[in-house]
Amino acid sequence: MLNRVKKIEDISIIETYYNKLKVNNFFKKDIKNYIEFLKFDKNEYLCREGDEISNFMIFIDGKAKVFKTLPNGKTFLLAFYRPIQVIGDMEIIKNQVASSTIQALSECYCLSIPMEKARYELTADSEFLKFICESLAEKLSVISINSSINLLYPLENRLASYINELPKLVDDKSEKEYIDFDENLIEIAELLGSSYRHLLRTLNNLIKKGVLEKDSAGYIVVNKELLKKLAGDLYTDTRFHSF
Repeated sequence: MLNRVKKIEDISIIETYYNKLKVNNFFKKDIKNYIEFLKFDKNEYLCREGDEISNFMIFIDGKAKVFKTLPNGKTFLLAFYRPIQVIGDMEIIKNQVASSTIQALSECYCLSIPMEKARYELTADSEFLKFICESLAEKLSVISINSSINLLYPLENRLASYINELPKLVDDKSEKEYIDFDENLIEIAELLGSSYRHLLRTLNNLIKKGVLEKDSAGYIVVNKELLKKLAGDLYTDTRFHSF
């Protein structure tokens, strides 16, 4: 999907988030004049693996998924992003292309600095470098945990966590909550490190347990509490705790 990222020209919004998040604590110099406020619509990419990242961003609102493409062409889920996250921390230091893909699951908002401006102004800033080290350390910890989850947790738990994080579409007449799967089931199986057949069996098991129902329009969540119980907190503890 071609991005139509929107710049919101509202200084008051930038100042509100800048002060609320105490962004100035992470920089020796005042960078407020460099900051832009960006909006990404659902399904748009905040960055794509292998592409140049044009902005260093602080993810402040919305929900996104992070995934990587393996050498065999399959995709693999790394994490879900909720506020607050840093995007471009590895790329600003190593001057490399994006190492993974981040796709919006809802409307997402970021505070942004053009990458070239950030490299020129900030990479000699000791406070900023400390901030980047903290961000990378937290991401390393999260990815290590999530890699263990993919190896050790049953698909039922991983699928429940994935469904729990996805947006739901509510039917106005029946008030049923349909799972907003943007990918087809083959792609979801790849993301979760599973086969298509195993995924179908697991979906059927969730139906038998009364977690989901299925009709001609799709899959419906009928027991939110049991879904949350099965999901636990897999993939979700990815907030950057320095804010």
